[in-house]
Amino acid sequence: MSNSSPSRGAAVPAGSSPAPAGAGQDAPDVTHKALRSRHVTMITLGGIIGASLFVGSGNVIRMVGPAAVLSYLLGGLLVFLAMRMLGEMAAARPAVGSFMEYARVGLGEWAGYFVGWLYWYFWVGVIAFEATVGGSILNGWFPGVPVWLGSVILLLVFTVTNLISVRSFGEVEFWLASVKVTVIVVFLGLGTLFALGLWPNASFSVPNLWEHGGFAPQGGWAVISGVAVVIFSYFGTEIAVMAAAESEDPAKGVRQATVTVVWRILLFFVGSVLLIVTIVPWNELPDPDEQAPFAHVFSLFGLPGAGLIMDVVIFTAVCSVLNSGLYSAARMFSALAGEGLAPRIMARKSTNGVPVVAVIASTLGGYAAVIVNFVAPESGIFDFIMNSAGLVALFVYVFVAITQMKLRSRMSPAERENLSLKMWLHPWLGIFVIVCVVAIVGVMLVSGDASRTQVWTSLVAVAVLAVFWPLVRRNLRRRGAAAAANDASAPTS
Repeated sequence: MSNSSPSRGAAVPAGSSPAPAGAGQDAPDVTHKALRSRHVTMITLGGIIGASLFVGSGNVIRMVGPAAVLSYLLGGLLVFLAMRMLGEMAAARPAVGSFMEYARVGLGEWAGYFVGWLYWYFWVGVIAFEATVGGSILNGWFPGVPVWLGSVILLLVFTVTNLISVRSFGEVEFWLASVKVTVIVVFLGLGTLFALGLWPNASFSVPNLWEHGGFAPQGGWAVISGVAVVIFSYFGTEIAVMAAAESEDPAKGVRQATVTVVWRILLFFVGSVLLIVTIVPWNELPDPDEQAPFAHVFSLFGLPGAGLIMDVVIFTAVCSVLNSGLYSAARMFSALAGEGLAPRIMARKSTNGVPVVAVIASTLGGYAAVIVNFVAPESGIFDFIMNSAGLVALFVYVFVAITQMKLRSRMSPAERENLSLKMWLHPWLGIFVIVCVVAIVGVMLVSGDASRTQVWTSLVAVAVLAVFWPLVRRNLRRRGAAAAANDASAPTS
C-alpha cells in the first residue's frame, strides 16, 4: 500500500473528479506507520469511553428510566451504520483526514472545508472541557492547586505526549484506555453476579427493570429524546479511521475499528447501562453531580475504596479523551492544510511524522477556552463553544452517509465487487441514517431550551464558516492557477 497522501498518490474512486490543480500540494505524506493494531483498537475505545459513560449515563437514566437501554442501543446502531459506511471508504482509501478527505473527493472542496473545520472545532471544545474537568478532579485531591492551573498542567502534559511521536501518543493512549476497559469488564462481570443474586448479600434484582413505573415510565417519547442525548456519547469512534492511516496495516486497522471495536463499544455502553438499571431502581439513582452511577453501584458490591477507585478511573478517562482529542484535532487540522483549506503551515510535520504546528495550534484553543472560563466565566464564551459544537457529530454522520452513497454510485461493477468492506443494503441504510439524524434534530428543537440552544448555536458556527468559504475558495483557485502555470512553464524531457 502506498504511503503517500491520498491527495497526491492514492487512486481516486472511479468516476470521481480529480482535485483542482494545486489542491493538496502541501499534503503531508503518511510515511510514519508507527501505530500497531493494538494501538488502533485502544485509541478507538479511548476516544469514546469517558465521563459521558461513567457520569453522564446517570442523567439519561433519570430522564428515561430503564428504557435508557433502548436509547443507548438505538444511538449505538446509528453510529455503527455510520462507521460501516466510513469503513467502506477508508478500507479502500486510508487517509489521515478520513471523512474530510472523502467528503472533499465525493462532494467537492466545500464539503471537505465544512466537515473538516467543524470536526476540528468540536475537538478543540472537547480538549477545553476535559481539561477543565481534569483540573477540577486535581483540585479535589490537591486543594492547593487551582482548577485553572490543573487544567493547564494537563494540557501541557498531553501536548508534549503528542509532540514526541505518533508512537508515544499511541502507547500512552493504549494504557489509559486499558484502565477504562478493565474497569468496565470487571463491572460487567460483578454486576451480572450481583443482579442475579449470586454475589454476597445480593438479591435477585432483575424485576427493577419493570417494578418502578414500568420499563418506560416516562413514555416512548423520552426514549427518542434519550437518543438525542446519548448519540454524542458515542462520537469519537471515527478516530480509529484516522489512526489507521498511521498504522502498520491501515486496511486491517479500519476493519477492526468498524466491526469488532464497535461491537465492543455497544457491549460496554448498553451492557453497563442495563446492569445499572437492573441493580438500582432508576428513580433511586443518586444525582450524578453528587455520585456517579458507576461509583454508586461499585459501593453496593462492598469493595473497599470504591469511591476513590472510580475517581481515579474517571480521571483516567478524562486524560484519555484529552489525549485522543488532541490527536484528532491536530490530524484534521493538518489534513485541512494539506488540501489548501487551512493555513499551509499546519501541514508541516517533524521528522518523526508529528504535525507539530497543528498540535500546538489545536491546544491554543484549549488554553484560551480554559483561561476565559476562569477569568471571565460570566462572558458565556466557554458555554457557547460547548453548545455550538453540539451538532457536529450529526453533521459528520450526514456527510459520511451522503459521501459513501456518492462514491459508491461512481464505481464500476468490478470495483464494487472488489470492495474489502461493504455497507449493507446500499443505499437504503445510508438514507435511514440521514432520516434518523433529521429526526434527532427535530426532537432537540422541541425537547427544551438546552437542546434548542445547541441547535441554534451550532448553526451559528456553520454560518461563520460559510462567511469565510469564499475567501478559502478564492485561495484554492489562485493556488491552482499558479500550479498550472508552473506545469506549463516546466521544461519537458
